[in-house]
Amino acid sequence: MYRIREVDAGDDEYADTLDELHQLTFRDGARPPDFEQGHWWIAFHRAEPVAFAGVVPSTHVANAGYLCRVGVVAQHCGHGLQMRLTRAVEVRARRVGWSTVVSDTTDNRISANNFIRLGYRLFEPASPWAWPHTLYWRRELT
Repeated sequence: MYRIREVDAGDDEYADTLDELHQLTFRDGARPPDFEQGHWWIAFHRAEPVAFAGVVPSTHVANAGYLCRVGVVAQHCGHGLQMRLTRAVEVRARRVGWSTVVSDTTDNRISANNFIRLGYRLFEPASPWAWPHTLYWRRELT
């Protein structure tokens, strides 16, 4: 079984765990985010950290959280962790008072399909913030 916990990334132990998970899941494909910003979750299999997610205030969409990272260690893919972590992000976003969660994918069909399953819709931001071929996702929280 998997257990998901929101963690305090200001705690050095959790910050180190988030950094390790980022390296395992993104390798050199993305720069690590500032884990002291926003809200962060870790998924555990027994006591082992195997996935993580984070949301920060969007700087591109008003009253929105930006799902800035979701990473699942390869051996634990296929167990719905990305979707469960995204749902945890949405719960926090509602509590914070955001009306929307936005994110993006670049060359990642699995994540794009998970966004579709979770009710996210493609949108064209007024100021695109990523690569030219990036897909932008939005979910209104009601």
